[in-house]
Amino acid sequence: MDSFTEALGTLTPQRLLGIRRGVEKESLRALPTGALAMTPHPVALGSALTHPHITTDFSESQVELITGVHAGVQECVDELTQVQQFTMAALGEEMLWVSSMPCGLPTGEQIPIGQYGVSNVGQSKSVYRMGLGYRYGRRMQTISGIHYNWSLPDVSSDAYFGLIRNFRRHAFLLLYLFGASPAVCSTFVAGRPHQLQALSANTMYLPYATSLRMGRLGYQSDAQTSLAVSYNNLEGYGDSLQDALTRPYAPYQSIGVRGPDGAYRQLGTSLLQIENEFYGTIRPKRVIFPGERPLHALRERGVEYVEVRLMDLDPFEPVGINSQTMRFLDVFLLHCLTAESPKDTPSEIAALARNQHRVAERGREPGLQLERGDSTIGLQDWGLELVKALTPIAHQLDAAHGGTDYAAAVDAAWQSLHHPETLPSARVLRVMQEQFDGSFVAFARAQSVATRQAVLDAPLDAGVRAKFEQQSRKSLEEQRAVEAADTMPFDIYLQEYLSPRRLVAGKGR
Repeated sequence: MDSFTEALGTLTPQRLLGIRRGVEKESLRALPTGALAMTPHPVALGSALTHPHITTDFSESQVELITGVHAGVQECVDELTQVQQFTMAALGEEMLWVSSMPCGLPTGEQIPIGQYGVSNVGQSKSVYRMGLGYRYGRRMQTISGIHYNWSLPDVSSDAYFGLIRNFRRHAFLLLYLFGASPAVCSTFVAGRPHQLQALSANTMYLPYATSLRMGRLGYQSDAQTSLAVSYNNLEGYGDSLQDALTRPYAPYQSIGVRGPDGAYRQLGTSLLQIENEFYGTIRPKRVIFPGERPLHALRERGVEYVEVRLMDLDPFEPVGINSQTMRFLDVFLLHCLTAESPKDTPSEIAALARNQHRVAERGREPGLQLERGDSTIGLQDWGLELVKALTPIAHQLDAAHGGTDYAAAVDAAWQSLHHPETLPSARVLRVMQEQFDGSFVAFARAQSVATRQAVLDAPLDAGVRAKFEQQSRKSLEEQRAVEAADTMPFDIYLQEYLSPRRLVAGKGR
């Protein structure tokens, strides 16, 4: 019996029914014109600092909707739908932008940074975002996506790192199947170098792109490309991250922690300000205690779940993702966990980065070749190999759940590999060109308007609405309590929070 078959044998129905997932969805608030809404986070949505389901990401104009942890895929979609319904009802004439690539943006310095009140933790969140703006530019930070948090019972940290290595090897398939950002508004690239082509007066694109968000225009930085983070084990990963969190980086030293006026510009001058600044397609995660550093939590208690970070918003889906896509992710992650996962090497890490850029920018190009080991393989051939390997896992999941939904999700991927014209990225370009004269903003604006109307037309149960209203009120009270409890000056708080000793296991939180 080979190791893969043996691993499949460990996926008992009981374990498969123990899969847990949750979603975090980012969206820009936009005006009916398609321009960025510059208004503060609506008070009706509560406190962005303390609300369990509704917060902001980089910008005050960027809403983040968070589900709880769910045993069922449909329950997860249903909760995300309800959170979005409540949120949209509070936005007045504004709408949630349905695309990962941003709406019409003002100049970078005008994009408002998230505000979280006057507490030490709230101020540190804003200073961190200020730092991101100085380091990468505020426009890049307005890109939005969907994060899929996932766990399975009885998985060790080593096994989760095996999953992560395989995920990074095979992530090209997710970019190909679900990438939905092949074009951008020209304001996004104004004044910066790029390889895009003009599609219309205000729209740039690449003809075979799948996800410009995950390409060189997206969450990329010269500083972070110098980080060859290994995912071979928790110890090595932790050491890499600690180095990046404590190593001074000359370009960031030149920005300074404070400006001439004494106002904070960033949390520190190391390569990463905090752990969340490390961009990756997938992250090992652990729920943290209040005030605890994420790296300390991982080192102290091990990996609890993984966070998949490469999913674009699907502009054709009311909440940006559907249950079939989530089921495909379940099967894909189980395959990454159970398939043999050799240790990564610096040369493989570099090859994976090149593969990611190829697929993000040219994924639908006929005959596209990817690097695999010492040779190359066609994207379609490799993709079909993987989908074939997913089939037995899908059948096990369907047997556990008593349905056929997982097999259907894998079959849909098989069809997409044979028919690239049906992919979300191809569909976006086709609808843009056929109905909106090649205008990205006109397409995304119309889709956002239609989505807003459909969401507002769907009734939200009165009891559910009352629950969300109560959560909003409670979160505002909690923010006031956090602010009232602060006794430490902000400078001292920051010094204490950023102390390298707080990254090490076995030390106090």
